[in-house]
Amino acid sequence: MLSKPFFGYTQPKFQYELLSTKLPRPATTAQPATATLLLSREMGPNPSPILKPGVKVRTGQRLTWDENPGPAVVSSVTGTITGISAHLGDYGRKYTAITIAVDPKDEWDEQFAETRGDLTLQTLAAHLTGAPGAPPLETIANAKRPIETIVIYGGDTDLLVDTNLYVLKSQTAAIEQGIKTLKKVTGIERIIMAVPGDSFQNFDGHFGADVRAVPNSYPQGQPLMLYYRLFGRILEQGQTFEGQGVVFMRAEAVASIGKAVTDGRVPMDKIVTVVDKQGQKKVFTARIGTPVGNLLKSMNITLADRDRLIFGGPMTGTAVYSEDLPILPDTDAILVQDSRDIVLSSDYPCINCGECVRVCPTNVGVNVLVRYLEAGQYQEGANLYDLYSCVECGLCSLVCVARIPILQYIKLAKFELAREVPAEEENE
Repeated sequence: MLSKPFFGYTQPKFQYELLSTKLPRPATTAQPATATLLLSREMGPNPSPILKPGVKVRTGQRLTWDENPGPAVVSSVTGTITGISAHLGDYGRKYTAITIAVDPKDEWDEQFAETRGDLTLQTLAAHLTGAPGAPPLETIANAKRPIETIVIYGGDTDLLVDTNLYVLKSQTAAIEQGIKTLKKVTGIERIIMAVPGDSFQNFDGHFGADVRAVPNSYPQGQPLMLYYRLFGRILEQGQTFEGQGVVFMRAEAVASIGKAVTDGRVPMDKIVTVVDKQGQKKVFTARIGTPVGNLLKSMNITLADRDRLIFGGPMTGTAVYSEDLPILPDTDAILVQDSRDIVLSSDYPCINCGECVRVCPTNVGVNVLVRYLEAGQYQEGANLYDLYSCVECGLCSLVCVARIPILQYIKLAKFELAREVPAEEENE
């Protein structure tokens, strides 16, 4: 995996691991006793007239706070609502958590099946945004500028993760149907399927898409790196992919669309890569909403005091605080680190060793940028030291001698600057 030392005058080079042609069947996690769904809206002071303890829900049923237009979540299980509570996500994002006591047998809601014969983008967005892979259908439907290109990445953006590459190699028929459906409902003809280079020969000419090979080295799978490689330009400060007419999708998201159209039911089983404390990994299928602790039990993983539980891979994943947190539509991996193997972050000052600058794939002056971000001067960091050129690969944090959590500072800065944009638009 690592061809050069962690510390040196040349960039570390990691290779993504590619699955063999003989794919093992993913282990199936048992139906959970309780499932938790996250509705992407803040829980208000007044109770919902619809979502109440004791209300029965069906698998595939759209759940909304009230009858007014707004966010919805599709139930992944059949059962009875037992609780409604506020939930705080990454960087202060606010959700409403819906806890459901699960019935052993699914009772399917037929609303999506009834509309399958006359599919529209709005119908797909209403029912499939929360499907495995989190298809960004609402983004396509609501983009201020028409989307001209859909980029589907068939690999995984972090190391040790096999989720999307597994889907690419095992669900080709579903992906092909998903691409066909996307072209029909969106009117977008330009769909690019980007696959890791070593897999290119297996897929060239398939899917009804423009299949492109991309390097199999980290961090080439990051969207900003793909954007530069595919279109020959970088995303400037303040720009978004959607603003440039481009949307990125996971291979699993496209497969979910294909399955839904073929079966008449919204898929609810998420593919997840679980990596244990020794680095051994296994691919599972689990219902969206399943507590992460259920997957850990399936691999006989026990968390000890100060062990770290991470949603995502080792480079860009986010530590979480509880085994009761649910598997989400975009949860591709669960990583467990033994407390003895964790290198803790610190508040030591930067020593100007320059390792972060040497390792950065986009040549950002990280050592100076992070000083502005530590001081909360986010806009200055963006204007003077290329904050938006960062692809969020985490290599700078990996090699930092002072153990500064550089990636976390960068992600926080981008989040805070993004929050200011709607406020400015409202004041115009």
